[in-house]
Amino acid sequence: MELIIFDVDGTLVYSDKRDSRVFAQTYESVYQKPFPSIDWRQFPHVTDNIIFGTVIRQHFQRTPSTEETADFQAIYMDALRRERQKQPEHFREVPGARQAIRQLQQTDRLIGIGTGGWKTPAHIKLSHVGITVEDRLFSGGDNKPNREAILEETIAAAEDLNGGALSRIVYLGDAEWDVATTRNLQIDFVGVRHLGDLDTLHAIGAETVIQDYTCYATFEAALQAARPPKK
Repeated sequence: MELIIFDVDGTLVYSDKRDSRVFAQTYESVYQKPFPSIDWRQFPHVTDNIIFGTVIRQHFQRTPSTEETADFQAIYMDALRRERQKQPEHFREVPGARQAIRQLQQTDRLIGIGTGGWKTPAHIKLSHVGITVEDRLFSGGDNKPNREAILEETIAAAEDLNGGALSRIVYLGDAEWDVATTRNLQIDFVGVRHLGDLDTLHAIGAETVIQDYTCYATFEAALQAARPPKK
C-alpha cells in the first residue's frame, strides 16, 4: 500500500499569507506585544506550536501552558472563520487540489495530511475549499518538536491501517522546510509551487516540482517520478 501525504498551506490551500497575518494579529491582540515576523524561516522549526512557543519565550521568558496554547488556538480559529466569511475569495485551493484528492481517494492508496499547523485550524482551512481526509491520517503540529515528528505520526497511523509496512511514501509540500524534512527522512518528495517559481525548490534538491493539480495525468506522473531530495 502506498501513502500519499500532503502539506496544507501553499500545497493544498493558498491565502497569500493572510492566514499568517491572522496568526500574528491574533497574537498581538491577545498579548499586546508586536509579533516579530511572519517569515517562518526565522523560527527554529516551522510549526504553529514551535512558532507560538518561541514568541512567548521571547516576550515573557516562559513556556506556554497547555491551557494557554488551547485558549490561543480557539481565538485564532475564530479569527480564521471570520476572515473566510468576510472575504472567501481570498482563501482558495491550489488549482485542482480538491479534485486531485478525490481522484486519489478512488485508488488503492492511503491519503494523509502532515501539516506544521495545528490540526483543528488546518481542518478549517481545508473544509473551506471542500477537501476532506480521513482523520486518523491527519497529523498537525500540536505538541510536536519538529516537522519530522508530524510525518512520522501520519506514517505510523497508515502502517497500523495497512497492517504492516507501506510499499512507498510520497510527501507533497511547497517550502524549503518540506524539502529538508523529506531529505532527513528519505521520503519521496513532490514540490508544489502554484505561482510557477519551480526553480525555488529545484535549487535546494527537489527533483520533481509541479505548479498545481489541474492536469491529473501530470500530477500522477510527478508522483511516480518522486524521489527523496538531493543533498
